[in-house]
Amino acid sequence: MTAISRPALGPGLFWGLSSFQILAMFRRGLFYAYLSVYLRYYLGLSVTATTLFATLPMLANIAAQNLIWGRLSDRYQRRRSFIIGGEVLGAVGTVAVWYIHSLAAAPRMAAWIVIVGLTVVEFFWAMSNIGWSALITDLYPADARGAIQGRLTSVGGLGRIAGVWIGGLLYDGLGQHFPGWGFAQGALFFVAAGVMLISTLPMVFIPEGGVASGEACPETVVADGDSASFRRFVLFLTAMALINFGRNSVVVIQSQYLFLETGFAVSSRTLAHIFNTESVAMIGAGLLAGRFLAFTGNGRGILTGTVISLTYLLIFAFTDRLAFIYAASFLKGTAEALIVAASYAAASIMIPPLQRGRWFSLFNATFFLSWGLAGTLIAGPLVDLLIGFGHAPTRAYRIGYLAAFGLTMSGAVLMGFLFFGRHKSK
Repeated sequence: MTAISRPALGPGLFWGLSSFQILAMFRRGLFYAYLSVYLRYYLGLSVTATTLFATLPMLANIAAQNLIWGRLSDRYQRRRSFIIGGEVLGAVGTVAVWYIHSLAAAPRMAAWIVIVGLTVVEFFWAMSNIGWSALITDLYPADARGAIQGRLTSVGGLGRIAGVWIGGLLYDGLGQHFPGWGFAQGALFFVAAGVMLISTLPMVFIPEGGVASGEACPETVVADGDSASFRRFVLFLTAMALINFGRNSVVVIQSQYLFLETGFAVSSRTLAHIFNTESVAMIGAGLLAGRFLAFTGNGRGILTGTVISLTYLLIFAFTDRLAFIYAASFLKGTAEALIVAASYAAASIMIPPLQRGRWFSLFNATFFLSWGLAGTLIAGPLVDLLIGFGHAPTRAYRIGYLAAFGLTMSGAVLMGFLFFGRHKSK
C-alpha cells in the first residue's frame, strides 16, 4: 500500500490555483484563437498545414511529458517548480519565435518558423502541464477533485473571455491595421509571453506538492487493485482519445470555417463573441460540475458531456444561421467543462499516487494530441481533399464536422462499455 498526505486546504490555496488558471486561459484565448487564421489567410498555408501548429507542438509536449518531465516529477516529487520553470521557458521561447519568424524572406517560410518554433517551445512548456495535472491530485482528496476541476475550468473561462476579446482587438490593431497585424508585428507574442511570466507569481505561494511513500492519508491506494488497474486505465484512455479526437478534430479549422466569405464571413470581433459564448458556458457548467458529478458519478458525467458534444457537432454540420452557431458554441463550452472535470476525477482514482507524473502524462495525451493531431490526420486532409475534388469550401468543412461526429460517437460507445458494461468503474 501507498499512502499520501496533503497540506491543510483553505480558500487561499484555491484562489492561488485560480489566479494561475485565469492567466493561463487568458493567454491561450489571446494567442491560439486567431493563430490558425493568421497562418491560413495571411501567411498562405493550406488547411492541413495550418493544423500542424497544434499537432507538432502537442507531439513534442506529450513526448516530453512521457519521456522526461513526468519521470523527473515522480522521481523528485516536484510539481510547483516544474510549473514555474515551464512558464518562464515558454515566455522566453515565445518572444524568440516571433523575432525569428519576422526575419523570414517569404510568408510561408515565416509560417513554418512559427510552427517549428512553437514545437521547440512546447517541449519545455510541458514541464508546466505535467506539474499542474499532478499538483491538483496531490493537494485534493478524490471526492473533491471533480468539483475543483470544474471550478478551475469556470474561473479559467473568465480568463479566456478576456484573452479572446483582447486577441480580437490586437489581431488587426484595433481596426487600424491589416488583419494579422497582431502576430506580424509581435503584439500578440509579447502579451502572451508577459502573461506567462505573471502567471508564475501566484504559484510562488502554492505548496510544492508531491507525495512520499509511507505518509498517513485518508485515501489509500492499492497498487494492484481495481483503482490502479493499468488494463482498465488503458481502456479508459482509448475511449477518452476517441471522444477528444472526435470533438476536437475541428477546433483548429473552426475559425477558418467561420471566416469563409462564402459561409458566415465573420469578422475577428464576431469570432471573439462566438468564442466567448463558449467561455460563458464553461463558467456556468464548471461551477455546477461538482454538484452534478456528485449526483451522476464520473462515468455518467463523461457521457453527458459527450452527448452534448455530439449535438454541437451536428449543429455546426447543418446550420446556415449564425444564431445556431452561438447556440452550438454554448453547448461546446458546457461539454468541455463536464468532460474535463469528470474525466480528470475518474483518472485520478485509477492512478497510483507515486506514479502520477507518468500516468497523468498518458491521460494528458488524450487531450493535448486531440487539439492538433486529429485535425492534421482527419479534418484538415478531408477538407483539402474535398475542395480539391471541386466541392464548395463550406460543404467541405461541414463534412469535416460529420466525420468528427462519427469518431466521437465511437468513443462514447466504448466509454459506455467501460462504465456500464461487464467491467464497471466508478
